[in-house]
Parts: sequence; structure tokens; C-alpha cells
Amino acid sequence: MPRLIDTHVHVSSFTETELADVMSRARAAGVERLVAVGGNSGANAAVLRAAAASPDMVRAAVGFDRDCAADAPDVAALESLIRQHSGIVAIGEIGLDYHYSPETAPAQRALLAAQLNLARRLALPVIVHSRDADADSLQLLREHALAWAGERDRIGVLHCFTEDQPFAASLLELGFMISFSGIVTFRNADPLRAVARGVPADRLLIETDTPYLAPVPHRGKPNEPSYLPAVVACLAKERDETVECIAAQTWHNAARLFAWP
Repeated sequence: MPRLIDTHVHVSSFTETELADVMSRARAAGVERLVAVGGNSGANAAVLRAAAASPDMVRAAVGFDRDCAADAPDVAALESLIRQHSGIVAIGEIGLDYHYSPETAPAQRALLAAQLNLARRLALPVIVHSRDADADSLQLLREHALAWAGERDRIGVLHCFTEDQPFAASLLELGFMISFSGIVTFRNADPLRAVARGVPADRLLIETDTPYLAPVPHRGKPNEPSYLPAVVACLAKERDETVECIAAQTWHNAARLFAWP
């Protein structure tokens, strides 16, 4: 059974007991590592607890997502939190989403810019969300890439990619990795699968975005890391590669991005 890294899990959606069961099922499915992703104060605390409880399996990412923008969260406090916890491997999830709250777009951009600046100061990769905001996302990420002084292959990832090939090409040009979730298995996702076929092997990541977006054949259920093999199987078929090849390459890519030996 190939070993897998799920690079995007929202652990705050589970109770402590539920999370233990989720992680047990993940191990049984070959998912040996998880990146637990924050997005607000409560979620950030949850990922730190999960990483402390299972240091062999879980690493933490903390940040303030677009839903926090209207409340102007304290990025200085986020920096203090990161400096206090050496095990934090990324800033995320952060980004822009104009689909539901276009009225907060200016505040979203300001929050994203502040956290990109923090990522540069701390030389940490970013986990970025973008929906209906391609132009603004690319502008801010381009500015970030030009100012980035860290390792070129550790700048970050656009998680749960759902956009078109030109957007993917722009991200790749900036040095970002691209992560595919269960959406790539959906019946109406032919354009996304076409994008997935063209992502270079050394820029490819996989995720579940647990508890959202369960892949086929698990649609309608809460997602969890044990469903990650369905994403791998889909990518292997589309890219005409073996499951073992996809698993090994995405493991290597995630370990490099998150400095996880």
C-alpha cells in the first residue's frame, strides 16, 4: 500500500474522539501524514492541539482566512503564535473568495497581503485559497513571489485547485505547487482533469479538504483523509501513471514544501 500525505485537513470539525477514529481510518488507508490547516483563532488552536497529540502524523498550519477579513484579525498576534510553536510548517489557509462575500474584497486583500508579508519574514510557505478572485490573487501572489527570499520550491501551494489552465500556468510560473482535492473526481470536472494532466510532477499535491468535497465514490458523506486514495486513483488514470508513482511524487513534494523529513 503506498504511503500518502493529505496536505489539507480541517481538524476543528471533529471532536477529540472523532479525530482519533478519523486518523485510525487514515492510517489503515495508507495516509500516514496530515497537514492540519487553520483559518481562524479556534481552528488555529485546534490544529496545534492535533499536532501536539500526534507529532508523528500531524503538522500544523495557522492563519486567518477570508471569512475573518471583516473583523480585521491581529496578524501580529499570529506572528507571536508562530514564533511560540516551532512545529508550525505553513501559514494557511489564507486567500481570497469573492463568491460569497464580494463586499469584503478590499479587507480580504489587505489581510492576505499582511499574511504574505509575514510569510516572507518567517520564510514559511503559504497555503492559499482563491475563488472568483483570479486577477487579485495573482497580483498579490506575484508581488509575494518577487519579494520571496526563501527556497524557491517552498513558496507555497494553491489548495483545492478549481480554476482554468491559464491560472494554473501563472501559478506554476511563480513557483507555486498546485493541489487537487476530491473535486477532480466529480462527473462534471473534465476541464479540471485536463489541468491536472498538465501539472509538472514536481509541483503536484493531493488533499481531501476534510470534511468537505468527498470524492467519488463517497459523495454525500463527510470527507476524511481515508478517502484520499480516490483522488490518487483519479490522477493516476488521467496522467497515465501508476498509483504508486503519484503517491511517491506527491509524498516527496509535500515533504519538501513543508520541510517534513
